[in-house]
Amino acid sequence: MSTIKRDDKQSKSGKSPTFQIRIAPELKVQFEIAAKDAGMSLGNWLKTLGRKELERLGIKNDV
Repeated sequence: MSTIKRDDKQSKSGKSPTFQIRIAPELKVQFEIAAKDAGMSLGNWLKTLGRKELERLGIKNDV
């Protein structure tokens, strides 16, 4: 059994606020499978994707 990778970037203000979105159940399942395959939690997988996209767009990401 492998350990799920957690986010190593900690919030500077303590606990980060939640971010809720509505997506089709089928899409969520696909996301969950991809996250599991990457050894990450779904939240960290999404944050990783977001950080990569910011970098691709040339937007500095300090968080």
